[in-house]
Amino acid sequence: MKSTVIAAAVAALVSVAPASAAIVTLDFDGPTSFASIDQYYAGGTDGAGVSGPDLGVDFGGDALAFQNDELGPYFSNAPTPLGVMAPVGASAAMNVAAGFSGEVSFAYSSTAAAEVRVWSGLDGTGALLHTFNLASNAQSNGCSDSPFCNWNFTSIVIGSGAVAKSITFGDAAALAAFDNVTVTAVPEPGTTALMALGLAGLGGLVARRRKAVR
Repeated sequence: MKSTVIAAAVAALVSVAPASAAIVTLDFDGPTSFASIDQYYAGGTDGAGVSGPDLGVDFGGDALAFQNDELGPYFSNAPTPLGVMAPVGASAAMNVAAGFSGEVSFAYSSTAAAEVRVWSGLDGTGALLHTFNLASNAQSNGCSDSPFCNWNFTSIVIGSGAVAKSITFGDAAALAAFDNVTVTAVPEPGTTALMALGLAGLGGLVARRRKAVR
């Protein structure tokens, strides 16, 4: 009976334990074109009321989703063809409340030199952890079929032990578009603590069982 209880406890703990930090990639294909991305990737809705998946990521009101339409191609050759993100003002921060660490990467197309910054706090607050310096590349390599037609991939690794919570795109407002923004979200502290408590209890149960059979 006790063996059955222990096996069940182990199975339950494994089911809630984070196997590893989650890699989150945002391709911006789902949010409504010309609407704020807003809470779309946080299990809420974008500025047009369309619901999205809960990836633990939200955006400020100046981060818009763009898709091509009958008025003309706004972008071409993006890593994912349907949609991109374009900042249109200072409030274009991407927030990950649980935090992220390790590699941060994205593809960008920019009409002028600009900067993207990674911060330790939400909405561009706290310590500045890294600055991406974007080159003017939108019309490079002889491409001219759309305003944003040439894309470059860039990435960094956040220093050991550091945890970021936001990326600000406002400096690139009206200058650049972004695709496949990828971060490595840290495991939820609540889940990790639950696992630790469960393992402690399981250890006590095993110790008592061994004592009883001596």
